[in-house]
Parts: sequence; structure tokens; C-alpha cells
Amino acid sequence: MLAVTAAAAAAAAGTASAASGGAAATATAAGAAAAAAVFAAAGLAAGAVARLLLARLRRGARVPPGWCELGVAALWALTGAVWGAGALPSGRLPVLLGTGWLAVAAAAVDVLHHRLPDALTLPALPAMLMLLLPLGPGTVLRAAAGAAVLSAAHAVVHLVVPRALGAGDVKLAAPLGAVLAAVSWPSVPLGALLAAVITGSIAAVGLACGALGRGAELPHGPSMLAAGWLVVAGTGVTAGTG
Repeated sequence: MLAVTAAAAAAAAGTASAASGGAAATATAAGAAAAAAVFAAAGLAAGAVARLLLARLRRGARVPPGWCELGVAALWALTGAVWGAGALPSGRLPVLLGTGWLAVAAAAVDVLHHRLPDALTLPALPAMLMLLLPLGPGTVLRAAAGAAVLSAAHAVVHLVVPRALGAGDVKLAAPLGAVLAAVSWPSVPLGALLAAVITGSIAAVGLACGALGRGAELPHGPSMLAAGWLVVAGTGVTAGTG
């Protein structure tokens, strides 16, 4: 009789635990969905601001409606969903949102106009350092050092092989080096390597399908931005679930 009672109690406890776990999972999913919706709406607005700012640059950099809006909204929605699910530390949220905004705005200009405006790349470094303040002064100092290291490495490549990297890529390396180093020092070479792989893969596919001719110049900025965002996002999720 005691054995039967114990078994029944264990079964009831298991059922309660499963129900509690299911409720927690439902709450997490609901929180992620709500955060994604809110961040997507904010991203649409931030993307519209980016497009208007680009159009007002001294040399002008017109981007078709929807490019910046949908791009920023998608990255911000994904960021919000991961954060809402508790898989992204709140301290990394501002810099990941800022990196997503910069990635869309700068990549759009580089793809359409084949240049990276100083009005985007130069203020990006102090902006990223400010967004890293929630992570503490030690992280900000490491970020500043990472900016110097990655920009110096790109500057050397630019001087040796000017066609491989433009001056805009060198300036863009500073804010990206900052956010990568803020995550960890190994993230700096990882981001640079991933960017090279992305550009090389696009070039290979373009040559194979005839979309690119031999000797054609392919902008490297979008690959740098994509790699930077992916590494920062990926390591942020790892830190949030670790």
C-alpha cells in the first residue's frame, strides 16, 4: 500500500513538474514574440531614420524605400526575440542593436554606391564605445584597443594591396574591431576571417554563374558588417545561455 502511495505521489509530482515546465516554455515563447514585435516596430522607425540620414549626406547616398526599414527591422526583431527569451544578456543588447543599424545602413550604401561614407564610419567608433558602457570600463578599454588593432591590420593590407581593401574598409574596421574585442580577443580575428570567407564565397559564386567578370571589384564592407554582427550575436547568445 505504501509503495502504491509513493508511486502515485511521484507520478503527481512528475505531472506537476511537466506542467510547470510547459508553462515556463509558453511564457518564454510569449515573451520572445512580444519583444520581437516591439523591436521590429522600433527597427522600422530606426531604418527610416537611417535612409533619411543617408539621403541628406553631403555627397548623397539614396537608398530605395524599404531597404533600410526592413533590414533593421529584421535584425532588431531577431535580437529582441533572443533577448526576450532570456538568451541574450541585457548588457549586450544596446551594442548589438547599434551594430545591426550600422550594418544595414553602411552595407546598403556600399552595395548601391560602392563607398562607405565618413559620416557613417567615423562617428560609429565613439557611438559603439558609448553603447558598450553598460558592460563596464574594462570592456570599453578593450574595445578601444581592438579598434586600433583591427584598423591597423586593415590599413596595412590597404597599403600593400589597395585593391583588396578600400580606405572606407579601413575606417569601418575601427568600430567593428571595438565590438568584436568587447566580446573577446579571439572574436577579432574570427570576425576578420569570416568576412574574408563571405567575400570570397560571393566572388566564387559570382564568377561561376557569370554575374562577375574576372578582375571585378567586389565591396568588402557588407561582408565585414555581416561577419561582425554574426560574431557579436553568436557570442552574446552563448554568454546568455552559458
